[in-house]
Amino acid sequence: MQMKKAPIQTFLKSGKRIMLILFATLFSLLFLLFLLLWISSPGKPKLFLDAKGIVLPNSIAEKSFVTINGMQQGVFIKGRDTTKPVLLYLHGGLPDYFLTQKYPTALEENFIVVWWEQRGSGLSFNKDLLPENITVDQCVSDVIVMTNYLRQRFGRERIYLMGRSGGTFTGIQAAAKAPGLYHAYIGLAQVSNQLKSEQLASDYMLKRYMEKGDNAMVKKLQAAQVSNANGTPKAYLTLRDKAMHALGIGTMRNMHSVFTGIFLPSLFFKEYTVKEKFTLWRAKSRAGVSTLWKYILETDMKKAVPALDVPVYFFHGIYDYTCSYTEAKSYFDQLQAPLKGFYTFNQSAHSPLFEEPEKLLRILREDVLLGTASLADKN
Repeated sequence: MQMKKAPIQTFLKSGKRIMLILFATLFSLLFLLFLLLWISSPGKPKLFLDAKGIVLPNSIAEKSFVTINGMQQGVFIKGRDTTKPVLLYLHGGLPDYFLTQKYPTALEENFIVVWWEQRGSGLSFNKDLLPENITVDQCVSDVIVMTNYLRQRFGRERIYLMGRSGGTFTGIQAAAKAPGLYHAYIGLAQVSNQLKSEQLASDYMLKRYMEKGDNAMVKKLQAAQVSNANGTPKAYLTLRDKAMHALGIGTMRNMHSVFTGIFLPSLFFKEYTVKEKFTLWRAKSRAGVSTLWKYILETDMKKAVPALDVPVYFFHGIYDYTCSYTEAKSYFDQLQAPLKGFYTFNQSAHSPLFEEPEKLLRILREDVLLGTASLADKN
């Protein structure tokens, strides 16, 4: 007579089978994800081709490293025609060239665009470089040295300088220090008085979440209020990006998640290798302890750079609370320059370059390149 297996033994065996199936499924998914990541990471710049698939003769599509003040720093240099003007682009807290794969800017139609990943960031990450040792003076010097490298390489007396977000902080100071190197300075989401900007953002978010009835977020924001006394508490900085993006006042008006809007696009950007993709975020994780953030919070740009000797153009999204629209406009109104123009982007938050590229490109073509401000906001 055959003995029946004890129920407990049958349960344990079936449990082991389920665990093995789950483990195998998870392993397979991870393997497929890594394979997809590997396939999406050739790490080579996309070339400019004609209708027959032949590289345009005067184009440039380069990913290279330049030694700037003793440190190798990575750049992507893109342009359909090397006779066009040179535009040096300074990113903010995270190199954002990878976003052009999803949000094409067409800057390369009118410029040789130098997407520079600055000291300690992305391609320019160096594990021996302590973020607390990166100073404003060093970063401003880097901008000027990179500018001179580009002037010499492309045979130009002057180039255009464009900063975005944190890149505007060092960019405008470089333009003030060496105005003879630049045709014009262009600030996208210009830093002005960042501590006040954070206070305005904190107050606005608290009001909006109260209106939405999100009591959990209200309590978190109330516990992490920004003030002159405590600056930007760690709790606020941890909460900031998620809270902003949920309201459409972060990176982009229609981007509601840093994970899906920024992290995933960086993983599937074809011009980075797998290693470079992980280095991008490794560098970002260290940025929070950078003394640059402390300098930015402590600086009122109205006092730091009250005047420039080059034409100045500010491009700002009206929904931008990362760098306050109203504070940027206030700074612009007081800034002295031989020519200046302020441009409001009514469909944008922190990224007019990616949110309204056609409007931005028109302004560059019809105002910036021609040395006018005919399209600027009318006061």
